[in-house]
Amino acid sequence: MSGQGFKPKAFQKVYTRIDNITKATCTITAQGISNEEMAYVDGRPAQVVKINGEKVTLQVFPGTQGIATNAEVVFTGKPPSVKVSEEMRGRFFDAYGLPIDGGPAVEGEEREIGGPSANPVRRKQPSELIATGIAGIDLNNTLVTGQKIPFFADPDQPFNQVMADVALRAKADVIILGGMGMSNDDYLYFKTVFENAGALNRIISFMNTTENPPVERLLVPDMCLTTAEYFAVDKNAKVLVLLTDMTLFADALAIVSNRMDQIPSKDSMPGSLYSDLAKIYEKAVQLPSGGSITIVAVTTLSGGDITHAIPDNTGYITEGQLYLRRDTDISKVIIDPFRSLSRLKMLVIGKKTRKDHPQVMNACIRLYADAANARTKLDNGFDLTDYDRRCLDFAREYSRSLLAIDVNIEIEKMLDTAWSLFGAHFTKEEVAIKQEFVDKHWPKIAEKA
Repeated sequence: MSGQGFKPKAFQKVYTRIDNITKATCTITAQGISNEEMAYVDGRPAQVVKINGEKVTLQVFPGTQGIATNAEVVFTGKPPSVKVSEEMRGRFFDAYGLPIDGGPAVEGEEREIGGPSANPVRRKQPSELIATGIAGIDLNNTLVTGQKIPFFADPDQPFNQVMADVALRAKADVIILGGMGMSNDDYLYFKTVFENAGALNRIISFMNTTENPPVERLLVPDMCLTTAEYFAVDKNAKVLVLLTDMTLFADALAIVSNRMDQIPSKDSMPGSLYSDLAKIYEKAVQLPSGGSITIVAVTTLSGGDITHAIPDNTGYITEGQLYLRRDTDISKVIIDPFRSLSRLKMLVIGKKTRKDHPQVMNACIRLYADAANARTKLDNGFDLTDYDRRCLDFAREYSRSLLAIDVNIEIEKMLDTAWSLFGAHFTKEEVAIKQEFVDKHWPKIAEKA
C-alpha cells in the first residue's frame, strides 16, 4: 500500500502545508480530525497519533524522507479498517489488510480495527480445552480457549517453526497468524508449510516483513484481532490468534515514541508499553455463545533477559508463559517444564482430559526435578545412587518423547507414554500416584513392581 496514484475523494479533507517534519512524523494545523484517523501524506499512508488543539501529528508509516513542507495531506475521515468475510480463509494480507498472495481483494464488511475488548459482563470463564498436539504444551501446560499466553524464546530458537506447528495441529476453527518483522524466508516458510499441509482453508495471515517499514508492524495485531472478533462473535468460531514477534512490535512502538521526542521509560521503551500490550492481549475472550479468541504470542528475549521491559510487562498481563530451551542431552528444543506455566490449565486437566492427567503431570515434573538434582551431584563429583541414575535415564526419555517440540501426538497418547516411562524406570511406590490410577494404567509389561 504505497499510496502511489492515490487520489483524494471529494469529501476528504486536503491540506497542503506541513508545519513540522521528523523522521517518522509530521505536524499540520487542521480542524475536525479524529485520533487514529488514517491519512495520506504525499501519497504515503499515515495515521493520527496526537492532537493538541488544532495541531495534528501524523505517524507516516513508510517514513518522511523526501516529503516537502508543501506536500498534500489527505484525511480519509476514518481509522484503519479491514474487510472481513469468509473469503479471508486461506489468504495472506499485508499490515493494511490488502492481499499479498496474488489473489483478488476480499469482498466483505468493512470494520474499524483497534476497538475495545469484550465487555466483562459478556465474558464466560474459560473452560474448553484447546489442544495443540505438542506434548510439552498439552501435557504440562494445557491451554484453554480464551487464554492469553506468550512463548519466551531466544532469537536463535525455532519459534516460528513452533508457531507453524501449533497452527497446523491446534484444534481450532480458525487460525489467524500475525507476522511482525519477518524475514522473507520465514514468510515463505509459513506459506509453503500451510499450502503443503492442505490447511489453508482455516488459516488467515497478516504479514509485515523486514522489507516493509517497521512502523507498519503496529497495525498487524489489531488487523488480526478485528478479524478474530468477526469469526468469534459473528460466526461463534473457536479462533486461535498467533502473534510473532511481539518484541519487534514493541520496538516499533519505541521508534515512534523516540521520534516524537517522548521521554523513554525502562529499557528505552515508551511509558505506554503496558497499556499498549494489554490492549492487544485483553482481546482474548471466551464468549457465552461458544465463540472464543485465544492468543499465543512470541516474545523474543535479549540475551535471555526475562527482566527486560517487554517480557516483564507481558508477564503481568498474560496467564502464564511457555519457555523454549535447547536440551543439550538430546540436542533438541523442548518446552522447559520448570519455567513454563499455564495458569488456567487446572480448569481443564482431569475434567476435559483423562482423570489421571493431573497426577501424571505432577509425577513427571517431580521426577524430572529429581533428575536435575542428580545432574548437579554428577557435575560436582558426588556419587550417584541407583535412583539418581534411573532419574537421569527417565529425564532423557521424557525430553525426547514428551517435551521436544517435534512431538506430535494426542493427549491420550501423551499420558500412555508417560506411564510407559514410569514403568520402565521406577517402581510404583517411587512414582507416587493414586492407587486407582496405578491399577488402571500401570504398564503390564513393566519389569519393576
